[in-house]
Amino acid sequence: MVIEKKHRLNRDRYIGHIRVSFTLCIKGRSKIFIESNIVDIFNNILKYELEKQRVSNWIYLYMPDHLHLILEGKEESSDLWRSVVSFKQKTGYWLSKNKTAIRWQKDFYDYIHRKDDDLKKHIRYVLENPIRKKIVVNWDEYKFKGSLDYKLSDII
Repeated sequence: MVIEKKHRLNRDRYIGHIRVSFTLCIKGRSKIFIESNIVDIFNNILKYELEKQRVSNWIYLYMPDHLHLILEGKEESSDLWRSVVSFKQKTGYWLSKNKTAIRWQKDFYDYIHRKDDDLKKHIRYVLENPIRKKIVVNWDEYKFKGSLDYKLSDII
């Protein structure tokens, strides 16, 4: 029996007025986020889950095989971890009914921002992902990016 090493921080670290960068990957690097209708479906689910947990979205960026998010709690009771886990569960169910060969990779990657972290720097890093992968020359050309709560042009 293989026992997995615990790599997640305590759940209370994801609650409250906190900002976290998340990366959610598709298992086997399957390229699913290349169709606008799928991104729209996933964004609607994301919006619902974030509203339910009182979490704001600074940026989302759907690369072909993974998703980047920067989220921030709006209230002391905001639960960023729960919003991401619920999003993965609901979109995973959608995948099981509509794209049966595609699944989320187990878990996700995250980075809890420190109070002195430069938000613009983190957003810029996410936006430059399609440039680093040679999909586009300029980040503003990339189609599957945005914010559910802010105008990107006001942030950067």
